[in-house]
Amino acid sequence: MGRKKIQITRIVDERNRQVTFMKRKFGLMKKAYELSILCDCEIALIIFNGSNKLFQYASTDMDKVLLKYTEYNEPHESSLRETKQSDKSNFIQLIYNNSY
Repeated sequence: MGRKKIQITRIVDERNRQVTFMKRKFGLMKKAYELSILCDCEIALIIFNGSNKLFQYASTDMDKVLLKYTEYNEPHESSLRETKQSDKSNFIQLIYNNSY
């Protein structure tokens, strides 16, 4: 039996939103760790919650990764969340096309 598909919208209930944030933050950090190990890459993940509390993960020294990022001048892939829900499919297609 598969998981139920959920609609991606802001969670209204504060408690449910906080629980979802903590679970998904953990999952995201776990995926970042796994990607850094499997693909031998440097990863810096920075998250600010709704209360402006900082959470971070870095596969190496965060300051070194951020310095490397600020000094990088070559063209590169960049993603920014669009405000329209209809752009979700375009974003997924962009990620898919850049992956293969």
